[in-house]
Amino acid sequence: MNVARIPKILAYVGAILLSAVFIYPYYWMFIGSFRSTEQILTAPLRLLPEAFNLSAYGEIVSVGGASLLRLTINSFWITTASTAIAVTVTALGAYALTRRPKLLGFGLIRYGFLLTIMYPFMLLVIPVFIVMFHLGLLGTYTGIILFLSLGPIQFFLFEQFFRSFPRELIDAALIDGASELGVLFRVVLPVARPVVGTVTLITFLLNWSQWFPVLVISRTPDTYTLPAALLTMNSELGTNFQGIMALATLTTLPVVVVFILTQRRVMHGIAAGAIKG
Repeated sequence: MNVARIPKILAYVGAILLSAVFIYPYYWMFIGSFRSTEQILTAPLRLLPEAFNLSAYGEIVSVGGASLLRLTINSFWITTASTAIAVTVTALGAYALTRRPKLLGFGLIRYGFLLTIMYPFMLLVIPVFIVMFHLGLLGTYTGIILFLSLGPIQFFLFEQFFRSFPRELIDAALIDGASELGVLFRVVLPVARPVVGTVTLITFLLNWSQWFPVLVISRTPDTYTLPAALLTMNSELGTNFQGIMALATLTTLPVVVVFILTQRRVMHGIAAGAIKG
């Protein structure tokens, strides 16, 4: 064996072991969906199920008074709509702020986004409920989508990229008669496609996993998403571990598939300067 290859082999072995540590919880959850609650509690570290029991997947056809199909459609609809709005609005806002940083009120908007990042979601229960109540958006998809469209992290990703964008290209386009929106959509965003893809994926993953605003704004399970429905599986009669594992597996599966299909684009977007200061 070539001695020079030993460090590389050790690095691969270390990466595989580290990957196994992160993959194991998902694997355990998947295996747990085929095991009964008693089996999970008596032998929690078992790597293979006693038998592939699919009864849990039959039990979650209806969760908390809503069908699994409706919950799945809600998750995709709410996540997709809020992602589209968040990416569009934050891109426009970040571009406007970088082009006119001294305009009245723009500084406060930037610090407002920063404060939003630091403010825990749990402390927003009462303000969110009151605001949505006065806007008449309680129990509506619109209220949930608008709340999830708030994207402080996405705003700063776009802002950092726009700050590093060559001013000469923008000035040349303006001299040729292009408007600010024309510069943004015809000059800046085509160059920023990797960044837009990265921000879109991050927003989708974040919004897919949100359960707190859904529970606060919803009035009935008809507007629940899959993560919110998971919380309804705990009752006074006990915890259905097998059902929770089955629903959690179905909830995380789209996230895993989306990330695997787009991970190269995400890495390319980060390398292109999505988080470069």
